[in-house]
Amino acid sequence: MNYNWNWSIFFDLSPEGTGTYADMLLSGLVWTITTALCSWVIAFGLGSIIGVMRTLPSRGAQRIGTAYVELFRNVPLLVQMFLWYFVLPEVLPAGLGSWLKQLPNAPFYTAVVCLGFFTASRVAEQVRAGIQSLPRGQRMAGTAMGLTVAQTYRHVLLPNAYRIILPPLTSEFLNNLKNTSVALTIGLLELTARARSMQEFSFQVFEAFTAATVLYVLVNLVVITCASFLERSVAVPGQR
Repeated sequence: MNYNWNWSIFFDLSPEGTGTYADMLLSGLVWTITTALCSWVIAFGLGSIIGVMRTLPSRGAQRIGTAYVELFRNVPLLVQMFLWYFVLPEVLPAGLGSWLKQLPNAPFYTAVVCLGFFTASRVAEQVRAGIQSLPRGQRMAGTAMGLTVAQTYRHVLLPNAYRIILPPLTSEFLNNLKNTSVALTIGLLELTARARSMQEFSFQVFEAFTAATVLYVLVNLVVITCASFLERSVAVPGQR
C-alpha cells in the first residue's frame, strides 16, 4: 500500500482558518465531552426516576416505567437521533417547529436530549436491578421506622443501590460518551466529525482517526480511574 505517513500534519493550518488540525481535533473533543456530560445529567436523573417507578407497589407506575424503557431501549439510537432532529420540528405547531429549526447550536441540543432520553432507559434498568437486589428487610425496616415511601427510597434504598450499581453506571457513561459520535449525522462537530473533516481536507485518514482513537482512549481511562476512586470511597465497610 503506497501511503505517505505524515504525523506533522497536526501542526499544519486547517482550511477552516481557525487554527491547526490539532486545534480542530481538540475542539471536537470539547464538544464530545460537553455533550456527554450534559446528556448524562438527563440520563441519570430521568433514569433514576424511571427505575424507581419500576419498583414501586403501584401497577400504573410500573407500566409507565416499563413502557418508557421498552420504547427507548429497543429503537436504534441513530433512528432516534433522526426523529428528534428531522421529524420532531415538523410534527410540532408551526411556530414552535420553526423556533427549533432556527435554534443556535440545534445539533448540540438535539444530541443532548436524544442521548439523555436513550441512556436514561438503560440507567433505569440499572437502578431497578440495584433496588431489587437489596434485602427485603431494608424496605420493611424503613416502613417500621415510620418513613414514607419517598423517604424510604431517599434515605435507605437508593443510597445502597447506587453503591451496588456504580460499576455498571460507569460503563453506561462510557457508552454514552462513545455514542456522541452518532451526532455527526445531524451536523454536530464532535471528535469523530472533526476527524472526518481532517481526513477529507488532508487525505491523511490514518493519522486523523489514530489521533481520534487515542483521545477517546485517554478520556475513557480518566473516567475509569475516577470511577474506581469513587467506588472505593463509597464502598460499604466490610463488603470489599
